[in-house]
Amino acid sequence: MKIIVIIAFILILFSLAKALLHLIKHKNDADSEKTMKALMIRSIISVLLFALLFLAVATGMIKPHGVGVQMHKQTILPSSQQTQ
Repeated sequence: MKIIVIIAFILILFSLAKALLHLIKHKNDADSEKTMKALMIRSIISVLLFALLFLAVATGMIKPHGVGVQMHKQTILPSSQQTQ
């Protein structure tokens, strides 16, 4: 799973760099179309990566850890201690 995420991030960065290259040289309308295509590919890869991570968390393939999980771990006090 880590390898898939790393590859997706590399593809996103590559597509972003390609769009920047076409944006900088921008000599004709073809370069403009290439910029849009590269940015569209980056967006698609980003959405697919988000969906993959969402499914991986939902199915239990990966378990979140860190600050967010710590906030949701609340100890439930017995009912006699809650009224005090």
